[in-house]
Amino acid sequence: MKRLIAFVLVWAPLACVKAPDIVVVDRATALERQAGGSFADVEQDLAQRAVNPGPEALTPDQLEALGIKPEPIVDHTEQTEADHVDALLRQRCVGEGKSGLLVDTHDDCIGSSDRVIAISLVDRTNRARLQLWRWLAAQRPDLSADAVRAEWREAHVRGVVCRGWLQAEDDSWAAKKC
Repeated sequence: MKRLIAFVLVWAPLACVKAPDIVVVDRATALERQAGGSFADVEQDLAQRAVNPGPEALTPDQLEALGIKPEPIVDHTEQTEADHVDALLRQRCVGEGKSGLLVDTHDDCIGSSDRVIAISLVDRTNRARLQLWRWLAAQRPDLSADAVRAEWREAHVRGVVCRGWLQAEDDSWAAKKC
């Protein structure tokens, strides 16, 4: 009996202990929602600021690699057509032909240039040269038209810009050495 009493005394307090009820809440309580605050406005503002609808900035080298000629830093609006021809001669987009006329040599062009603009410039310059040769021939009736053109070309080639694209008598092209 002593054993039974000892057993009851040892196990009796343990029999009264029971596990507490556990309640799992999957949503925040109203108090937690108030304490946490609402960030929908802040999140929307940050999302709109992250979007940059403007163009991507590219360097002049990247633009030239894409075939786009960057706008010059210096304003060239005061340049004459002769200045533009000189620039195209240095770029090898246009060449001084052995006939004395400008020739479209865009296949040899270094860098980028607008071929349509270059061709219209070549046409205007060649028309002006033909008119000049006719006038010179009228002034020098003792020379043939071909002789006038040859003398004009000889004098003109001396004034062609350095590294300008020139056609030799053997039809080869080379940059003028200065």
